Amino acid sequence: MVLGLVMATSTARVESARAFFVFGDSLVDNGNNNFLATTARADSPPYGIDTPNRRPTELRGDRLLVGANFASAGIGILNDTGIQFINIIRMYKQLKYFEQYQARLTDLVGYDEVRRIVNDALILITVGGNDFVNNYYLIPFSPRSRQFSLPDYVRYLISEYKKLLMRLYDLGARKVLVTGTGPMGCVPAELAMRSPTASGSNIFIAANTQQQTTDFINDPAAYGKQMVN
Repeated sequence: MVLGLVMATSTARVESARAFFVFGDSLVDNGNNNFLATTARADSPPYGIDTPNRRPTELRGDRLLVGANFASAGIGILNDTGIQFINIIRMYKQLKYFEQYQARLTDLVGYDEVRRIVNDALILITVGGNDFVNNYYLIPFSPRSRQFSLPDYVRYLISEYKKLLMRLYDLGARKVLVTGTGPMGCVPAELAMRSPTASGSNIFIAANTQQQTTDFINDPAAYGKQMVN
């Protein structure tokens, strides 16, 4: 997914970005949570199939120059999102680690070079879905759903997200790709809880074969078929 997002940007922008930094949740966690005592994981198949050894990389030596991934499955914009997972790297801590990363890199190449690397880097941040799935909609009458109507909650999330982005800016980020939440109803957790097959209640499904046949006869081209005279 990350590769696809990068390729979608302009060639000039990608070529000018010497480093690539990633922040966010399970959609971009490349294995960080594997080192934490938490049930939130992003390493189930097919995650990792595109990496050479299917394992997360380590920050050592010159590898620091090409960027880093700070993402952690289960986190959200809000600090109380993912509280059930206990030990995850919430956004404020990801940004703190980014600050520490820059300090480590300064020891290698100096302050001015670090600022240039970070200023020129492409930064991806993917967060927000869990604030709905694992917070607002987690349980009926969740604390956040009692506190906010949905429109007010969206406005609140945007205001908190703005703070994260401004902190990234303060840390030197100048080329930031911010992704949307995507179709949250399609995530596995929501499908497991809310899809018709989850409860087993809809065992029998009625199919109107008469109408289907009539539609096919009247408009075969709509189904990829051509009538032969």
